[in-house]
Amino acid sequence: MPNRYNDLNSYLRGLFGCRVQKITVDAGLSCPNRDGAIATGGCIYCNSQGSGTGAHGRGLSIAAQLEAGKAAMARRYRAEKFIAYFQSFSNTYAPVERLRALYEEALGVENVVGLFIGTRPDCVPEPVLDLLQEMARRSLVWVEYGLQSARDATLALIHRGHDAACFLRALEATHRRGIQVCAHVILGLPGESGADARFTADTLAAAGVDGVKLHNLYVVKGTRLDTLFRSGAYRCLERQEYVEQVVDVLERLPAKIVIQRLTGDPHPEELAAPPWSREKAATLKAIHETLERRNTWQGKLCGNGVSALPAIS
Repeated sequence: MPNRYNDLNSYLRGLFGCRVQKITVDAGLSCPNRDGAIATGGCIYCNSQGSGTGAHGRGLSIAAQLEAGKAAMARRYRAEKFIAYFQSFSNTYAPVERLRALYEEALGVENVVGLFIGTRPDCVPEPVLDLLQEMARRSLVWVEYGLQSARDATLALIHRGHDAACFLRALEATHRRGIQVCAHVILGLPGESGADARFTADTLAAAGVDGVKLHNLYVVKGTRLDTLFRSGAYRCLERQEYVEQVVDVLERLPAKIVIQRLTGDPHPEELAAPPWSREKAATLKAIHETLERRNTWQGKLCGNGVSALPAIS
């Protein structure tokens, strides 16, 4: 681990022997936390595009999005193979046959070798898991579940619409199908401290996730979080506060877990705060420097592994 953590690029290169790059695609799907099935309005930080590109709204097919992404990634990174990353909203929240068509279209694009599917842990009924298992027999498949925090009080506060136990059930059901799972975690959520970040890390280590994505909580204009921020009811983490929490989390995650992301990547025109969120390279540099300064690495505090789940609260 040259960067003191098990990064995604190294993992993919180890599998395929070349540079593999993820391409974000927008399938035009929705979310039960927005369409009224659970609630409306989504999580307090969610924008109108569900953190996606809006490409579906511009009339671009999955194949067209991937072809455009391939050209850009080949130029920028000299990538030879690609992963279709279904990011916007909940990408298992549709009838199975529609999902099948979307996934098949993506895998039909030349040199697309896998699917990374972002969704919610309450959006994977058995027929969808059957489909994902089928896809995983012929290509690399990861399911990315938004957990955000292992604290139920926080999940209620951010209007997540599910609890931590829902995530754990989805993780177990997905693992039973032989499918790898990445957990999304947000640091700096309202009311949370570094201790809460460490609790979430310990929970994920014990649960046996395969990958983790870490995001800083940034404020998107027009969201409920924006209202809280402007009223003074929410304070964003400073960069170094975030960096220290990231390192604390990495120390608690076993070395085999693939770290898919270390910081968020907001749309600049939508960002209200904090301004350092735009400076991804500087944040990554600070994380690497802090790992060196603290002489630490992913899994340092795991010992022989975590044997029991922390009490979910």
